[in-house]
Amino acid sequence: MTAENNPASKGLLESLKALTGTLIAIVYTRLELFSTELEEERERLAILLMLMLVALFCIGVGVVLAVLLIVVAFWDTHRLLVLAGLTGVFLIGGLSASWLALHKLRTKPRLFAATLAELRQDSAQLDAHK
Repeated sequence: MTAENNPASKGLLESLKALTGTLIAIVYTRLELFSTELEEERERLAILLMLMLVALFCIGVGVVLAVLLIVVAFWDTHRLLVLAGLTGVFLIGGLSASWLALHKLRTKPRLFAATLAELRQDSAQLDAHK
């Protein structure tokens, strides 16, 4: 009796084919999830960058005009004191914003968290079946 005619051999071969197909489907699904998360993150960062640039430009122009207005208002009396005070305020604000930005970068959520969670679940299920 050859291996081709043996029913047990055919069953084993079919099981291996089904297992391979299932594994390929799992990997494909995880890669699709990874790709989707990557695209969402890229889009989110592009929108965030554009909004931040517009906000920084508008705030910068507004701050320059406000400083000029305040300095002109105090031109005859305390212009140096006003300039020194405003300089201090902006330096403190800039340092605070820099610290906050670094803190946000260090504590950002993990990239591809959903993909990693799915892979952990897959691994746990495979370990449970052993």
